[in-house]
Amino acid sequence: MTDPLEQARPSRTRADWVRLVAYWAFTGIVAWEMAAGGLWDLLRIEYVRVIMKHLGYPMYVLDVIGAWKIPCALVLILPRWRRLKEWAYAGAVFNYTGATASHLAVGDGPGRWVGPAIFAAFALASWALRPPARRLGGAEGAGATRLEWAVTIALLAVMLVAAYFTLPQGPPPGYGPVP
Repeated sequence: MTDPLEQARPSRTRADWVRLVAYWAFTGIVAWEMAAGGLWDLLRIEYVRVIMKHLGYPMYVLDVIGAWKIPCALVLILPRWRRLKEWAYAGAVFNYTGATASHLAVGDGPGRWVGPAIFAAFALASWALRPPARRLGGAEGAGATRLEWAVTIALLAVMLVAAYFTLPQGPPPGYGPVP
């Protein structure tokens, strides 16, 4: 006799596995960068202060952007919450394309704008590769379970702790200190 759960679950092809691994790789990179970047922004470390000054932004923008990056990371890795996930992807793409445009606007060369452009491409790749359960359409279903919340928050906490212990010291390469 065949298990009914086995019948309900379609078998995954090699292409499905490659897509799933690519999705999680891109999602992990974007979520990590959002968590780390948000922490660095909120701590106003010299690294980000130098870049913001170079781009001509006031320092309070770090509080606004940093406060949104951390929830973005959380939502990207949290199961369900599909509509909120769409907003998180949009915010990530706006953040990275805005950074790219800002560097281009001040005349920076590729060494300074390619990084944010690559992260924008990673966010778009994560969005495009997301599994059906993480896409809009159909019934949303119940919210995340307590275990899913706990695992997601623990993962975010690990990212934030790692980001804290890997804070860059001083200005980015090629920039001078903040006067």
